[in-house]
Amino acid sequence: MYRNLGNPALNVPEHWHYISFGLSDLYGDNRVHEFTGTDGPSGFGFELTFRLKRETGESAPPTWPAELMQGLARYVFQSENTFCSGDHVSWHSPLDNSESRIQHMLLTEDPQMQPVQTPFGVVTFLQIVGVCTEELHAAQQWNGQGILELLRTVPVAGGPWLITDMRRGETIFEIDPHLQQERVDKGIETDGSNLSGVSAKCAWDDLSRPPEDDEDSRSICIGTQPRRLSGKDTEQIRETLRRGLEINSKPVLPPINAQRQNGLNHDRAPSRKDSLESESSAAIIPHELIRTRQLESVHLKFNQESGALIPLCLRGRLLHGRHFTYKSITGDTAITFVSTGVEGAFATEEHPYAAHGPWLQILLTEEFVERMLEDLEDLNSPEEFKLPKEYSWPEKKLKVSILPDAVFDNPLH
Repeated sequence: MYRNLGNPALNVPEHWHYISFGLSDLYGDNRVHEFTGTDGPSGFGFELTFRLKRETGESAPPTWPAELMQGLARYVFQSENTFCSGDHVSWHSPLDNSESRIQHMLLTEDPQMQPVQTPFGVVTFLQIVGVCTEELHAAQQWNGQGILELLRTVPVAGGPWLITDMRRGETIFEIDPHLQQERVDKGIETDGSNLSGVSAKCAWDDLSRPPEDDEDSRSICIGTQPRRLSGKDTEQIRETLRRGLEINSKPVLPPINAQRQNGLNHDRAPSRKDSLESESSAAIIPHELIRTRQLESVHLKFNQESGALIPLCLRGRLLHGRHFTYKSITGDTAITFVSTGVEGAFATEEHPYAAHGPWLQILLTEEFVERMLEDLEDLNSPEEFKLPKEYSWPEKKLKVSILPDAVFDNPLH
């Protein structure tokens, strides 16, 4: 924890600078991290940093940022999932346990700490930036880097070095209302969202399977092996299902089973035409012989927070020819929405619902997406409706339910 004098010439105020120590490899002898050589990443390949505005008369750095960083580090060690610049973490609690509006985080490159080549590999420095809920949602709807650039232009919201001020009482959109319409809304319309997946409380049921059928419905198959997927963005779905902590309602992250890694991912190079990755199913389920099966009717279930992201999935992803994945935080279940522009999906226009083990793919045409957006409009104001909430499209044999968290926390109920 360092006292940083800032840079008056750049209008950077004095602040406390926190730097983690140990996510990278400090020893090179395999005691903590596997040593893989000098050319690759050192340990996890990064350390976390955080910049907190120094209050007048404050002589020692507050310790709560260290606890926050320790929570994120614990998640990384337990899950072996890593972070990248542009990622975001929804924390759902004031970062310092106060009444602050700063309740979530974005991640970006530290403005002072450049990547370092060490004897045990390369280390980059990722800075945590505290943001308000409205700013997190804008990052989800558009992209994290875009919101970070806006924060840099507003001195009280971060300035050029993105210093977090826990006493900030206004969002950047309240400080400058033009930012929402002229920058974010235009960016969403032009670029869509680069968030390709979230960890979530979700589930799905095969309504076309007879209730009395106790046999493994995986025997109903399209082929003995799933089609080999190909195309660009070959790591995207795998990363989506293995990384991140998008939806987590607890300030302290729980241990994560290595077999059930949760995920969020941002497109590294978004394109109009997306593709699914050839071994993405293996990132979800280890059973190589599970067959792909087509379904006639499906029922999707989400908690309120996950359901609120469905319009983002439809408007920001599918209408831009991309895909979006929900990965269950309580099991191996995954739901991927794909558009007709996505290559390599095992869901097709002829058979829009297809499953590979617990991984369900749903292909939606642009016409149906537009209709769903109209029918799901109230999801944009989730505080105004009561749970459970159900939406149904009988002719499409699709049903979506928004359910209380307790349904997912206690699946037997």
